[in-house]
Amino acid sequence: MPKPVIAAVHGYCLGGGFELAMGCDIVIAEESAVFGHPEINVGLIPGGGGTQRLPRLVGEKKAKEIIFTGDRYSAKEMLEIGVVNKVVPEGKLIDAVGELITKIKSKSPIAIAMAKKAISVALRTNLDEGCDYEKEVFAKLFATEDCKEGIKAFLEKRKPEWKGK
Repeated sequence: MPKPVIAAVHGYCLGGGFELAMGCDIVIAEESAVFGHPEINVGLIPGGGGTQRLPRLVGEKKAKEIIFTGDRYSAKEMLEIGVVNKVVPEGKLIDAVGELITKIKSKSPIAIAMAKKAISVALRTNLDEGCDYEKEVFAKLFATEDCKEGIKAFLEKRKPEWKGK
């Protein structure tokens, strides 16, 4: 998926819902949101990527604690350990997500897609391979219409008009 995927979390985000949220690029949650992997409480483990994504997000030890205990965690706790990007007051979730979408949409769609892909590559390769891929993408982006428009708009002190090319 080349476009950013944003999770808007309201209420309970447990088990499979938690796994879905972790699979998103950005997670915004209301203050009252509750997260956790309760599968262990019924003799299971997270089966939708939770044992793979959670350690990458929070580290091995914290992931083991969350999965082994089946405990529930607040949005604030998830923010502190890096699962959630932003916590907003009750009733402000849709506005916060809308503001973020507006901000991201104001950027070059091709640059956003390439940045997302480069970050994905970074998580699957070593640093040298990741940097090589980044250099390759950076050079390709330099040849795009969007890059030329972005530089021109910067020099002319105006907002760019992205074409996604």
